[in-house]
Amino acid sequence: LLRQALPAGHPSIAQSLNNLANVYVSQGRYGAAEAGYQEALALLRQALPAEHLLIASSLNNLAAVYELQERYAEAEALFTKALGLRRAALPAGHPSIAQTLHNLALAYKAQGRYAEAEAGYQEALALRRAALPAGHPLIAQTLNNLANVSFSQERYAEAEALCAEALE
Repeated sequence: LLRQALPAGHPSIAQSLNNLANVYVSQGRYGAAEAGYQEALALLRQALPAEHLLIASSLNNLAAVYELQERYAEAEALFTKALGLRRAALPAGHPSIAQTLHNLALAYKAQGRYAEAEAGYQEALALRRAALPAGHPLIAQTLNNLANVSFSQERYAEAEALCAEALE
């Protein structure tokens, strides 16, 4: 209906493509999700200024599906672009910056790049602690992922302390 009612390239069409791609991700249909995210990104790039936050979100979504497909170099490149756009457009400490840092750290961890993953999680954790109420689940999520990095490096006492804090 949107394709019939709106001009070609309208951002609302991109939003619907993005939503459909989200459904595909939840179903494990990563190829279909990738195609939807790519089409949405192309539409947004035609319709909006290059620094627009919707483009950052679209890059982040496409990067996430690349990560799910273990295409880490592609995911890293897009997460990095999304992070740059978000840092430029949003106030320092914004939760969306923390989310992209967290996502980028996931890609680093999956590649065994523990120092980079740890730095990303630490920065995301600091931002989330500053922006979110104590006890927020996103803080616990970052603590758990930081614990996984510590565990992967056999820093068990540190991993245990992070897991205990996340559990609280």
